[in-house]
Amino acid sequence: MSAPASYDNEAPVISAHGLRKAYKATVALDGTAFEIAPGRIVGLIGPNGAGKTTALKAILGLTPFEGELKVLGRDPRTQRDELMNDVCFIADVAVLPRWIRVGQAIDFVAGVHPRFDRAKCERFLANTKLDKRQRVRELSKGMIVQLHLALVMAIDARLLVLDEPTLGLDVLYRKQFYQRLLEDYFDEQKTIIITTHQVEEVEHILTDVMFIRDGRIVLDAEMEQVGERFVEVLVNADRVEAARALRPLDERALPFGKTVALFDLQRADAPSRAEVAGLGESRPPGLADLFVATMKGTYA
Repeated sequence: MSAPASYDNEAPVISAHGLRKAYKATVALDGTAFEIAPGRIVGLIGPNGAGKTTALKAILGLTPFEGELKVLGRDPRTQRDELMNDVCFIADVAVLPRWIRVGQAIDFVAGVHPRFDRAKCERFLANTKLDKRQRVRELSKGMIVQLHLALVMAIDARLLVLDEPTLGLDVLYRKQFYQRLLEDYFDEQKTIIITTHQVEEVEHILTDVMFIRDGRIVLDAEMEQVGERFVEVLVNADRVEAARALRPLDERALPFGKTVALFDLQRADAPSRAEVAGLGESRPPGLADLFVATMKGTYA
C-alpha cells in the first residue's frame, strides 16, 4: 500500500507547534513544539508527569488538545481513522490477554490492521519455540516478547510508537527486544518513537533525543550533536574551584576527592572546549547522566 497522495515523504513525520493540554489545574503540555523527520529513532524522555504520555496520546489522536499537530500530514483530531492505517502503537508487552492463544493474537491483528503481513509474522515465529495453540498465560515473559516482536515487525507501519515497551522484563529480554527491533524492523521508511525510563538501554539505538520537562521540550537534538554540545570532565580535587568558575551545568562527586563536571558548550556564556579540556580528562556524557543533570530539581 503506498502513502496517501497528501503526504510528502520528505516532510516531517510529526510537526507540533504550541501544543497545550491541561487536566484541571495541571498543565501537561505547555506550548510544546517539535518536529520529527522520517527514518529516525527518537527517544522521548522525561520524569513522571512531564507530559510524555499526553504527547503520545495527542500524536495518536487519543486526547483533545490546543495547538497545531500534523502526523504523517494528517490532523489526529479529525483524521484518526485514516492515520492509524500507518501507525502502530505498543504500550507494554504485558497487555496481551492471558486467555488468548498465539494463533488468535495473530488473527486479531490481521483483522484490525490493514498493513499486517501474516506470512512475515509466521516466518518470524518459525524461529522460536512458540506454538499457535499456546495461551499467553502459558508463556514466559521472554516468549511474550517474541510474540510481540512477531506482531510488530509484521506491520508495515510508517510510524511505530513504543511507550515503555519492555516494562517488567529482565535485562536479557530488554536487550533482545531492542536488538531485534533494530535488525528486523527498522529502515529508512519507518520512524520510531520510544519512551522509557531505562535510558541506558536505548541510548545506542537512538538517532535523536528529546527531553521533556513540565510540558515543554528542553532538549531536542541528534545524538551526534549531543556528543558535540556536552562534555564531562573528571576533575581532581585541586581543580574543582577552577571548574566551578566555568559554571558547569552540573557536578557530582566521586570517591577519592574527584568530581565529574558537566558542561554545555553551546550555552551563551559557555567556556571554550580548550578551557574545559584543561581541567582534566574529558568525554561525552552518558544520556542518563545528561538527563539527571537537565532534570535536577524536578523531584524536589
